[in-house]
Amino acid sequence: MTFARTLGGDVRAVVLAAPGSDLAGTVADCASQGVTTVHVAQSPSLSSYAAAAWAGVVDAIAGTEARVVLAGGSNRGCEILAHVAARRDLPMAANAVAATIDGALATVRRQVVGGAVIETMSIPAEPAILTLAGHAVEPSPAATAGAATVVEFSPQIPADDLRAQVASVSPREGGDSAGLAKAKVVIGAGRGAGSPEGFGDVDALAARLGGVVGVSRVVTSLGWRPHHEQIGQTGTRINPDLYVPCGISGAIQHWAGCASSKTIIAINTDAEAPMVTKAAYAIVGDMHEVIPAILAELG
Repeated sequence: MTFARTLGGDVRAVVLAAPGSDLAGTVADCASQGVTTVHVAQSPSLSSYAAAAWAGVVDAIAGTEARVVLAGGSNRGCEILAHVAARRDLPMAANAVAATIDGALATVRRQVVGGAVIETMSIPAEPAILTLAGHAVEPSPAATAGAATVVEFSPQIPADDLRAQVASVSPREGGDSAGLAKAKVVIGAGRGAGSPEGFGDVDALAARLGGVVGVSRVVTSLGWRPHHEQIGQTGTRINPDLYVPCGISGAIQHWAGCASSKTIIAINTDAEAPMVTKAAYAIVGDMHEVIPAILAELG
């Protein structure tokens, strides 16, 4: 919503919920962000995630008036807006970091190649369909609160849109990658850990900072840590406030999973490693010497 305000015009929000949901907090958040109208769609069919059904609701509410349809660049945000774009036969720009609307065109700057490159592209504002990269903007309240007028909408959801939906949710044995995706602090470790026994200080630093541990693909390939801890193109994409990759060279596949981190502090013996050169800060040294020193300093 902070990003949406930079695009000009009214900001409206779409809320999808099961009947009887308590939405007071959500509406208050929308008001603080300057939202003028909150379209609330409630239906028993929205209780479980179904991309096509959720996209149909967003598409219907956007109608012909919206100049931009925007969502966060999460897995669900990208999937829903991809459905919306397909319904309208329009392109979608994923992982945007900036955008301007000029007449019938939107100029979008977005992350590509795992965040290693920023691409500038033009798409039609019919509407412009965008997802926002993690940490592309710093969230902040609007100077003036919005009315956040609630408009209720009872969608008629076709059976075809419910062919693929979440049927049940259960805990995953051996861990849950959702914790990694939502963590504000992630301590990463790669081949530099040396062995399964080399993660003791990594675990300790994660615990000390209230974070979680993430690893590179080679670590899971060697069987040192479980796959649900893997960060990267074939693992989990993260966007924490702080990511500390230790002994990770930073291959493009790993960078694809961590490029949206707000601040990266790399620890590596190789001053020319891609992760070191891309990080906001770097410590050139052996992780097995650096991490204990950090823990001692933290007390």
